[in-house]
Amino acid sequence: MFAQLKALPWEQVAVAHTVSGTGHGRRESCSVKTMAIAANLGGIAFPEARLAPRIHRRRQQSGKRQTRKTVYAVTSLDTHQASPADLGRYVRGLWEIENSSHHVRDGVFAEDASTIHTGSAPRAMAALRNLGTGRPRQLDADNIAKTTRAIRDTPEHILLIWGITDSPLLPET
Repeated sequence: MFAQLKALPWEQVAVAHTVSGTGHGRRESCSVKTMAIAANLGGIAFPEARLAPRIHRRRQQSGKRQTRKTVYAVTSLDTHQASPADLGRYVRGLWEIENSSHHVRDGVFAEDASTIHTGSAPRAMAALRNLGTGRPRQLDADNIAKTTRAIRDTPEHILLIWGITDSPLLPET
């Protein structure tokens, strides 16, 4: 599907939306082009595809070279259901999910390096990792990695975090 999307005649499409911003030591600009997918013209290898956005992002971190990234996507939304600005926001929202979820799970729990691959074990481990990041978030932890290390260093506090006991002094077993 990526090859099909990339091969569309994007050079014939004008940029429909551009947004720029600065923050966190970088300048960033993002441009969005959209193209309707006509099912009767062969479409894309995604049967419900109605619209294909192409998002081109340029990022300049202070003191570093500019980076460029192009992302292609498909959606079942029609052009009257989502503007190019809406599509840019939707994709940006997906990046935020990636940064707040997968990036944390991999950075804290080394999820990508896991060797657990058989049966239901990968799903069970994913659920445990979600618990390990979700509860600290519910408690408004600013830094999941720091909170996880604190729990590792004093594992008896996990019972307090989950509300199992209100006593900081747990009986020895």
